[in-house]
Amino acid sequence: MVGISSFIRVFSEQHHMKVTVSDHYQHNYIYERTESVGKNFHPDFKPELTPKEMLELGVFGGVYFGDKSAEFPKNWFTKAKLSPDHKQYKELNYFNILASQSLKVWQEKGWIHVCDPRGWFQWYCRYYLGRRIPDEDKWQIKRWKSMKRHIVQVKKNCKTGDLSCRPKQRQALLHWAYDSRKY
Repeated sequence: MVGISSFIRVFSEQHHMKVTVSDHYQHNYIYERTESVGKNFHPDFKPELTPKEMLELGVFGGVYFGDKSAEFPKNWFTKAKLSPDHKQYKELNYFNILASQSLKVWQEKGWIHVCDPRGWFQWYCRYYLGRRIPDEDKWQIKRWKSMKRHIVQVKKNCKTGDLSCRPKQRQALLHWAYDSRKY
């Protein structure tokens, strides 16, 4: 990914923004942002962390947006914990543990949608910024809700505030916008 250029074009039309993305993963992908940033989420989708907060805490070993995609606000990357060489480092995760599967595994399991070739977090970032794709949103929100089983396990097996208990599950929850520090 080093040396791969990315760009974004944004066109605003009556409160709607059309975004064109070209980067290592997508070439001339166009989508619309039809909702206000961070607003009008589906009633079943209540993430506890914003994409910016997730990046600052440390998720995905620092590799998810190591290219600091021009598509997303620059301030998301000001304090983000990102890999300097596009390699995954556990030290860049909040719980100092690797808790995610590779993009290849996600592709093999059919968890990657053509609109979001980087996976769930890319979907969430775009959703947060106002993109809506009803069928895709429904599927991703269902996947997000299924992570609640890990909250149940943390609450059942750990004392509140004991961040050393079940760190891999806690890190995985951070990857899905749940603030596992409060369980």
